[in-house]
Amino acid sequence: MMKHLPAYYTIWHILGYYGLRLTAYLVLGFLMLPILIIVPLSFNVEPYFSFTQGMLRLDPDAYSLRWYEAIFTDQRWTLSIRNSFFVGALAAILATVLGTIAAVGLSSPVMPAKRLITALLLSPMIVPLIIIAAGMFFFYTGFGLVGSFTGLVMAHAVLGVPFVIITVTATLTGFDRSLFHAGVSMGASPLKVFWDVVIPLIRPGVISGGLFAFVTSFDEVVVVLFLAGPEQRTIPRQMFSGLREQINPTILAVATLLIVISVALLVTLEILRRRSERLRGEAF
Repeated sequence: MMKHLPAYYTIWHILGYYGLRLTAYLVLGFLMLPILIIVPLSFNVEPYFSFTQGMLRLDPDAYSLRWYEAIFTDQRWTLSIRNSFFVGALAAILATVLGTIAAVGLSSPVMPAKRLITALLLSPMIVPLIIIAAGMFFFYTGFGLVGSFTGLVMAHAVLGVPFVIITVTATLTGFDRSLFHAGVSMGASPLKVFWDVVIPLIRPGVISGGLFAFVTSFDEVVVVLFLAGPEQRTIPRQMFSGLREQINPTILAVATLLIVISVALLVTLEILRRRSERLRGEAF
């Protein structure tokens, strides 16, 4: 079991190595356990947020899909799901376009005031959301965007742009700009070189940024509380209302589905990361 460790390791090195690994696993379990408990509770046949005696005995009659069925039979939940995917997709597209353009501009060595502009563009990640939401509410009110899908999409796009900038900038770190200049020198327009040369190399980072922007929009509740009207109710807003008005395990069923979606997105991001590394290795 210890063959992979360096030969010069003393007993204290070995204890420190395995002690660090054990601590990491314990911290991971501490963080994941509250999330994993939600999954079996969502199958509770009773309208409780706790394990019943039947569930502890693994009695099949104590488990049910009734709360998952309630998601798709309740008009409020179906509206929230539709709105979340609609707003999240549009916000992710807008954030991806704007964030990619900003990242390409910030990667240029001749970009003036690069640090100041970067700080301003990344500020939505730093400033507390309650402040951002309040500022957006007062600003959007003057343009009649409060209580509209347009205002909600724009607000979520603002929150997603920093994630796109970070992922695309990381992808552009090892980009050889001589490829761009070579394409231009051969007679292609800068836009065509950007689309045919730059975009294929940074596509994994762009897609990763878009997925982060989508998740940011999909999980956002503070901005929705300030800007959304009854017709713009999203899943987090509906869950927030359910906890205040009518508590039932439907919320746990929705949370379980969100966990599945999050895991799928994380797997996708990891696949894209490995593909990006492979493409960069082939290009350079």
